[in-house]
Amino acid sequence: MNRELAPLLEVRGLTRRFGERNVFDKVSFALSRGEIVSLVGPSGCGKSTLLRAVAGLDRTATGTVLIDGVPLLAPSPRVGMIFQEPRLLPWLSVADNIAFAAGPHAGDDPRVDALLAEVGLAGVRDALPKQLSGGMAQRVALARGLFNEPELLLLDEPFSAVDAITRARLQQLLLALKHARGTTVLLVTHDLDEALSLSDRVLLLSPAGVGSPSRIARELPIALQRPRNPRDASLDALREVLLEM
Repeated sequence: MNRELAPLLEVRGLTRRFGERNVFDKVSFALSRGEIVSLVGPSGCGKSTLLRAVAGLDRTATGTVLIDGVPLLAPSPRVGMIFQEPRLLPWLSVADNIAFAAGPHAGDDPRVDALLAEVGLAGVRDALPKQLSGGMAQRVALARGLFNEPELLLLDEPFSAVDAITRARLQQLLLALKHARGTTVLLVTHDLDEALSLSDRVLLLSPAGVGSPSRIARELPIALQRPRNPRDASLDALREVLLEM
């Protein structure tokens, strides 16, 4: 099979239980190279838990995750993860935080300055996390997630803790980074407007309840050029579909 046509990520039958509760069951989907796909769904449906399982961070989930057809059995440098909070180490400089995957004091790596320039933070390499605003800290987290040049970037509601203006700027930054690098993106978000603005497809997870685990209830392709006008009537129609589900 042509590597460019084969999916980069395949999730097959992923299932996660907490005691007697089955959170999600036999979830399957795939991402093509260069796609942005959002996972949305009601609170408690297991979106973040599913993302951790895809990242190889949850060993108790069953099923199969494949990158380029190869099972992902543990965290991999081919997969970057960005959490809701920046999770920067307060005693390390910005540069050392970004390069932490190469060692706790690897901030002199030449990739660091290039990444800082990419995320619009040139000149703050020696700052400590406490000297950064929330938006700046999340930009550092983005740079850290890109340090190993992952093919797949997983984001767990990464912009939910910042104000609306900063959120919009970070969303545009994500699109610019994806365009420049060709990175494939899987984004967990509770914000339907964010999903509709950024994504090529939206996967809607059903509610999880007693005896009724979450599953993918709907796959919604979004065949609109970016940047997208939030007042576009086509987006209104797609939003109504998601809300009805």
